[in-house]
Amino acid sequence: MGGTRHVAELGTPLVYFSTDYVFDGRKSEPYVESDPPNPISAYGRTKVYGEGAAGESAWIVRSSGLYGPTGKNFVRAMLDLGRERDEVAVVEDQRTSPTYVAHLATATRELLDRPFGIWHVAADGDATWAEFAEAIYEEAGLDTRVRPISSAELGRSAQRPAYSVLRSEKGAPALPHWREGLREYISLIS
Repeated sequence: MGGTRHVAELGTPLVYFSTDYVFDGRKSEPYVESDPPNPISAYGRTKVYGEGAAGESAWIVRSSGLYGPTGKNFVRAMLDLGRERDEVAVVEDQRTSPTYVAHLATATRELLDRPFGIWHVAADGDATWAEFAEAIYEEAGLDTRVRPISSAELGRSAQRPAYSVLRSEKGAPALPHWREGLREYISLIS
């Protein structure tokens, strides 16, 4: 948050990337920009603080399930596990919109011609993490089975929202369906 505040103090407009984890996941329909944040994890709380620190001259871009060609991400982790194992356990009780960062980058550029404020920019469609893992193996041509489990079975200490699908009520740039992003990503890294 301190870094964001310092950048905002320079008086230059900025883009602040936030997350679907600013929500508690209790809704059963997509979260829109006017929905009030209610994070259930420290990560979500820090992103809400960062949104506030970005100030009024910022585009706050909330997205979800990000993956791309660099760094660690869910797709890369699933591919690594799928090459090592016949079966992978993945949560089936958390739903999101997996978003390819190349699509997000293009949409973010379009946002710079729009007013400052909060924008929800995520892939079209939604999936559970288990459904996403199954699609990853299908697109990669791996025979790895996905064993759906609950978040409780996974046993992570940090809570994650059960439902964190994002949509824009403000007309944010539309992204392709998450399967299209996944296909592009898999073909890029293959």
